Amino acid sequence: MPPELIRFAAIASTMETAHARAQDGAPHGTAIVATRQTLGRGTRGRAWSSGPGGLWMSVIARPSRADAIEALSLRVGLATAAALELLCPELPRLGLKWPNDIVIDGRKLAGILCEARWGSGHCQWVVVGLGINVRNQIPPELERSAVAIRTWAPGADPVRLAAPVAAAVALAARDAGPLTTTELHAYALRDVLAGARVSEPVAGTAEGITDGGALRIRTDTGPVREVL
Repeated sequence: MPPELIRFAAIASTMETAHARAQDGAPHGTAIVATRQTLGRGTRGRAWSSGPGGLWMSVIARPSRADAIEALSLRVGLATAAALELLCPELPRLGLKWPNDIVIDGRKLAGILCEARWGSGHCQWVVVGLGINVRNQIPPELERSAVAIRTWAPGADPVRLAAPVAAAVALAARDAGPLTTTELHAYALRDVLAGARVSEPVAGTAEGITDGGALRIRTDTGPVREVL
């Protein structure tokens, strides 16, 4: 059965609405979609510009296991990138930037935010939020760091993208366990940080990811550290 899409013209945050629906018992795959968010957010509580023309969506997930919850954003990133390339074949190959970005030529196309709720030591649900720049206006101050699908596919429509992307996310988010060997290989082919110099969380050179979702960094002093 395809995911249920609940659409809003304007909403404060699809994440908060999805958490409320999950609390009320909404099943796995239920997706909250908004034409516009007034209080959209990204990682660390950063504001997320969410004007008309983008795909602003949060999907409720009730994974069968959650022993590697930190890897979920990477698994969802793989699934979302593959879905967007299939739906918009004009796009160039999409890259993944740890821990939660989909990028083209170093500019952010989409962000993923996973928030879990726990009870009695068990994961009750996870809300997977996605912000995808489709044909929305990129704020001038972000034009060097962000990009939209319309640059390559002017006819892309967030309304038509919502259902297939939600289905891809729901399928990927059934499992919040460690990444498989196949997923690690697929990630390596899209990993834009591999071999790159990074300054945080620790300084060094990025050397891929672990199956638990950690970034491997070869530090300046030699040892490899795995950071979440």
